[in-house]
Amino acid sequence: MSIPKTHPFNFDPTYGMRLEELLAIEPPEEPAGFDAFWEARYLKALAVDPRPVISLSKLNHPDWHVLDLVYLSTGAFKIGGWLLLPREGQVKRGLVVGHGYGGRDQPDFNLPVEETAVLFPCCRGLSLSRHPPISENPSWHVLHDIDKPGSYIIGGCVEDIWLAVSTLVALYPWLSGHIGYSGISFGGGVGAMAIAYDPRIDRGHLALPSFGHQPLRLKLPTVGSAQAVQEYQAKHGNVLETLRFYDAATAATRIDVPMLTAVALFDPSVAPPCQFAVANAIRKYNEIFILDAGHFDYPGSAEQEAVLRDKIGQFFRVS
Repeated sequence: MSIPKTHPFNFDPTYGMRLEELLAIEPPEEPAGFDAFWEARYLKALAVDPRPVISLSKLNHPDWHVLDLVYLSTGAFKIGGWLLLPREGQVKRGLVVGHGYGGRDQPDFNLPVEETAVLFPCCRGLSLSRHPPISENPSWHVLHDIDKPGSYIIGGCVEDIWLAVSTLVALYPWLSGHIGYSGISFGGGVGAMAIAYDPRIDRGHLALPSFGHQPLRLKLPTVGSAQAVQEYQAKHGNVLETLRFYDAATAATRIDVPMLTAVALFDPSVAPPCQFAVANAIRKYNEIFILDAGHFDYPGSAEQEAVLRDKIGQFFRVS
């Protein structure tokens, strides 16, 4: 165990909780109409033709053909990203890879997958999908339309993931039913909501998932986007009305496909109790991988990440 003992924060990023306590955390009480809210959004997204446009990228890699990609999401929102195709073997599986709240400036070429078409979308407002007046700053992006439960930007980001799946199916119809999702932090929380209502996603990996147990997320001291939401709540006092419908832990109770969830015991940006609320809520086929810390460098991190990377490779292996 190498949980950090020294850090620059004025709070304890373990929140004084041991593993046994974290594994006992339940999802929060859910709002009436949660399923109806998301099922209607999914049906709307499913009706959108993503009309993908691909072109040769300036990026090069010895193992991958690299393509620039643009597709349409809900509200005719243009989503930019990259598509990696293997230089060797056939395309037998699809994988959508989300990103953290820092966005993404290029694909991750080191994913341990083969014979897989890998799509890296940038969610609306971020990186290749920047769209003023939506701010790229996580502390502002996370507040965009937070006062409007039906149009809060996080819901649009979930729809962007669904349309990424639609894009893979449009380009490679034989991948239907063989598409996975992998996302970290912001991408982990959005991914939990996306997987819960999209039967086309057959397995998922979530790392340090955000947006879990929103009542706790509003209370536990933190840094980053969650702190911005807490400050907004302190000023306006009405944010939970929206956030209860965007709770990754509530959504995770609906997930019934194989999952690999990586959660941390120490994390200043996504409070561990909120991460574990997501992991614990997945009742079936879920392996929970414990990291000593998240969003923070620590001794032993490289070794733990290497073990996790091997698990991810096995998890998304083409059978």
